[in-house]
Parts: sequence; structure tokens; C-alpha cells
Amino acid sequence: MNKPFLEFHGKVALVTGATSGIGLATALELARHGASVMLSGRDEPRGMELRDQLRALGAAAEFMAGDVRQRVFCDALVEACVAQLGRLDVVINSAGICQAASTIETTDEIWHDTMDINVNGTFFTSRAALRVMVEQGSGSIVNIASDWGLVGAPEAAAYCASKGAVVMLTKAMAMDHASQGIRVNAVCPGDTDTPMMDADFVQRGQTPEEGRALAGEGIPMGRIAEVEEVARVVCFIASDAASFMTGTAVPVDGGHSAI
Repeated sequence: MNKPFLEFHGKVALVTGATSGIGLATALELARHGASVMLSGRDEPRGMELRDQLRALGAAAEFMAGDVRQRVFCDALVEACVAQLGRLDVVINSAGICQAASTIETTDEIWHDTMDINVNGTFFTSRAALRVMVEQGSGSIVNIASDWGLVGAPEAAAYCASKGAVVMLTKAMAMDHASQGIRVNAVCPGDTDTPMMDADFVQRGQTPEEGRALAGEGIPMGRIAEVEEVARVVCFIASDAASFMTGTAVPVDGGHSAI
């Protein structure tokens, strides 16, 4: 009998940045398709609430609060995932920040914070996970990059640089581990209806409503994405249904990067 299109029963997924936006939507989608899920984020109350929500769906779920900028935390997170849920099959690196600033306006703090979370956090978590996946001979990592890591954007120097780095890190890790049964891919969302996107609009002097409308005008499909639309693609790429995909950076941007 053929398996369902998306099948995660018996698999364990780790999701960073799980307390908001794309990470939260992806965690829910994974749980709905049978995965046990290790959640991580800096907001402990929201993380525990999400853990309970996933358990109510019938999924095994745990939460560990912490900061992916810290290598020690990333190592401990992977160790806790294996100890509490038994294994590690899928990693979704969704933790990230975006601060609107041109190159000249980008302070040292903005630059370092953006690189520390978006790039270092992705690397530290992936490296810790790969040690487990290499030993078991299988695994799938999906990094949440951005279409701005493919085409660039104004007033986003640090963010564009960080997401471009995530795309190239994805490709390098895929090359390193393809022969070991491990796939590494990136999803590159365009403007998406998330709290981080709303905060970016406010930084640019717009209300969230104004920002969504204006952003939609620059997208061929005429609107920004819903988080569930991105999460479904993330789960497909993480799943065995995408078994011959590795080293890819897949835009989910309503056609924006095709302009």
C-alpha cells in the first residue's frame, strides 16, 4: 500500500524558532502528519503552550527554551531531543530576525545579532544534528532562508547577507553529506504574514495593514503568503516525498524572485 503523500509517523523533528510565524506553523503541520516534535524558542510560555497544543493533537512533543546564538545550547538541544524523543530525523532551522536598515544605518549590533541568529544559529544546530544523522545514516534538514537571500532588497543589508549565507551553507552541507543518506535544503519565503514581518513594516514607518498591501503590489500573485502556505512546502521538502532533493533553495514567494 502506498504511503500518504506526507508521512512522518515514527519520525522525530526538531524545530527552532517554533514559538512564532513559520516555525510555529511548521511544527503544527509536522505534528498533524504524525511527527514527534522537539520545539525550541526563547519565549518559554508560548513554547509550553505550543507543546500542549501538539500533545492535544496526539503528537509527542517537548519544549526547550534557549538561544541558538549559543553553541552550547544548540548542542544541548539536540542531545535533549534524542534523550526525550528517542531519535532525530528532521531539523527545521526557523529561528531568525530581520531589522530594517540600509548599509550605512546598519549598526555593529544589528549586523552581529542578525548574523548570530540567522547564520550561526543555523550552523550550530545543523552541526549538532548532523553528528546524530551521520551515525544513523539518514536525516533531512530544512533551513528557512528568504527570497531576499536570492535577489536582495533595499534597507535590509544584514538580513539579505545572512539569508544568502544560509542558502550557500545549505548547498555546502548538502554536498558534504549526500553520500551519507542526509538531505539538506532551504526554503526561501517571500513576504509572509508573520509577527516578524509586521515588525519590519513598523520599522519602515508603515502599519502592518499598509505594509501588507504595499508588499502585495510588488508580488505577481498580488498578496503576501500565509504561514501555512510556507509550512506545507517545508514539510514536503523535509519528507520522504522529496527523497531526491538536496542542495536546493526553493522560493515560496508568489513569483517575486522571477521578476
